[in-house]
Amino acid sequence: MSDTPLLDELENGPWPSFVTDMKEAAEKKPAARDLMRQLELSYKERVGHWKHGGIVGVKGYGGGVIGRYSDQPAEFPNVAEFHTFRVNQPSGWFYTTKVLRQLCDVWDKHGSGLTNFHGATGDIILLGAPTSELQPTFDELSSIGFDLGGSGSDLRTPSACVGPARCEYACIDTLDICNDITRTYQEQLHRPQFPYKFKIKVSGCPNDCVAAIARSDLSIIGTWKSHIRIDAEAVKQYAGSSLDIQTEVVDLCPTHCMKYDAVAKTLAIDDAECNRCMHCINLMPKALRPGVERGATLLVGAKAPIVQGALLSWVLVPFMKMEPPYTELKALIEKIFDWWDENAKMRERLGELIKREGMGDFLRAVGLKPVPQMIMRPRANPYFFWRDGEVK
Repeated sequence: MSDTPLLDELENGPWPSFVTDMKEAAEKKPAARDLMRQLELSYKERVGHWKHGGIVGVKGYGGGVIGRYSDQPAEFPNVAEFHTFRVNQPSGWFYTTKVLRQLCDVWDKHGSGLTNFHGATGDIILLGAPTSELQPTFDELSSIGFDLGGSGSDLRTPSACVGPARCEYACIDTLDICNDITRTYQEQLHRPQFPYKFKIKVSGCPNDCVAAIARSDLSIIGTWKSHIRIDAEAVKQYAGSSLDIQTEVVDLCPTHCMKYDAVAKTLAIDDAECNRCMHCINLMPKALRPGVERGATLLVGAKAPIVQGALLSWVLVPFMKMEPPYTELKALIEKIFDWWDENAKMRERLGELIKREGMGDFLRAVGLKPVPQMIMRPRANPYFFWRDGEVK
């Protein structure tokens, strides 16, 4: 008779189950076994059985380790201390099989053997180690070239899509940008000093495969400034295929900036009205390509619905060149850090602060002028108040 009947139910159905993986780990690790038993109790009682019992970490670091303790240590002694590591992932999540084996060997030696590739911020998540194994685990991770990521009120681990390594749409070198930012802001990443967390995510094109626009305080989205390139012959080839260009491409353009001549089989784009949604390029990649002049759009303020409701980010800089050493980008990031750190309440994200203080105050603090691309919606208030010194 199984002692985890409720968890067993989660193995039913067509999809893979985390319970199966936990059972496999439990054959070797007592911690994984007690974890299953405690989770079964939580399902039965509909109450979580984890508590916050203090701050844990490794020497010199204030972040990267999340303390987790069972509130039933006598019943589940092997998870009485079950701390989590956030390990800084390589840019674009590229690994060799050798490195993956080394990671797993370290974790099998010191922890529960349970992992999550990857967490919401991109980190390698190593689930469950006692306090006595934290420093030895970190030391061995360092010896194979890995560092801890961010946790707590700090810069969270920057992440990026695969970019130019695997994607033909990439307008910027996401991997280099992510690597550079991570190395530049080690102090902010490892030693919590902010009002709350700050996330930076980098996507190579407006398809935004890391969902930066929905999840990061600063989104760096690859884009182009010039016209979408059109291959007229390829357009005709698509016209002769099963693709209905008018219905599936032109009619679904969100800004209605495209026109298709079905007789001549030609496509025209009013680039001034294009909002770089990538829809047409995704459907006709042989005929349409991003423009030649590449850079990034910077957006700010996204967050999940914790403390206040969810926010999507909005445009801060419509176009910025992205070339090493990224001096302009870093100067802006540091101004944003300073203003947010100076004005935010505890556990207040950047987007929440901008809503509370106003975009005008934010722009003045970071030295940017308002531009039409920043506008979220038309004004509903007919009144406008000038600040002292703004008009003669």
